[in-house]
Amino acid sequence: MITVNNTPFENDGSLTIKELLEKKRYMDHMIVVKVNGLHVRPEDYKTKVVHDGDDVKVIHLFGGG
Repeated sequence: MITVNNTPFENDGSLTIKELLEKKRYMDHMIVVKVNGLHVRPEDYKTKVVHDGDDVKVIHLFGGG
């Protein structure tokens, strides 16, 4: 089990950030991802595996004026 934005999410231990974003239907071109407080670069989304107990924060970026 992992936590995504303070909500429990079932994880079998082999989910990458990219797969997590797809399952949660997040658009990865307008977000910032942190795992256990550490920023994950977008180029690492395909290879960074989320492990049991990890705390994932997905932060949406938006502009305004």
